[in-house]
Amino acid sequence: METFGPDALKILEIVWVNIILSGDNAVVIAMACRGLPPDKQRMGMILGAGVAIVLRIVFTLLIATLLATPYLKIAGGLLLLWVAVKLVTGEEEDESGVRVSDKLWQAVKTVAIADAVMSLDNVLAIAAVAKDSTFLLILGLAISIPLIVAGASIIISLLERFPILVWAGAALLGWIAGEMIVTDPAVVSRVGLDITHRAEIPAAIVAAIFVVGLGYLLARRRPAESRA
Repeated sequence: METFGPDALKILEIVWVNIILSGDNAVVIAMACRGLPPDKQRMGMILGAGVAIVLRIVFTLLIATLLATPYLKIAGGLLLLWVAVKLVTGEEEDESGVRVSDKLWQAVKTVAIADAVMSLDNVLAIAAVAKDSTFLLILGLAISIPLIVAGASIIISLLERFPILVWAGAALLGWIAGEMIVTDPAVVSRVGLDITHRAEIPAAIVAAIFVVGLGYLLARRRPAESRA
């Protein structure tokens, strides 16, 4: 009983930190699963959240020290830009010959790629709370799964009601990617920490505009190609 109080507090801290840091994960899960049939959306969100938690654990345990590796965040940011553009262009036009199971796997794969990238910045905060306790880390993150699913469920209902939010979600992912790229150690070492801090928001804005702009062009180009 003496250790239950502190341990329980640590679990709550991990859950809370993970909820705060998983808002973007819920957006990705909702956007990736929005094209699934209604009876498959919940399974897609559960699997997507499970993948997100597992990846968060793996990154927290193994990859936190790699954040100081030059060019890693640049590569991750570019990958996240690709994921954002892919999400905003949608996959509805390509669904006619695809089985439901394939679409479900595609949604989960999209979540896995995006979360793997976004987790790079999140793992340090979670590891700082868990310290050296692997048990507390895994338990706290596991408890967060239904909370992420609930968040994704709310977001996906909003996406269906207000399609414009899909573009807002893609812009959010672009914003995150821009911040990741400009804060890479290779960039910081060349331009300095002060300039990096000042450039963080402008870079995020440019990346968000890039995602929306490229997504718009590709979305317009696809119907034209289908008519040709």
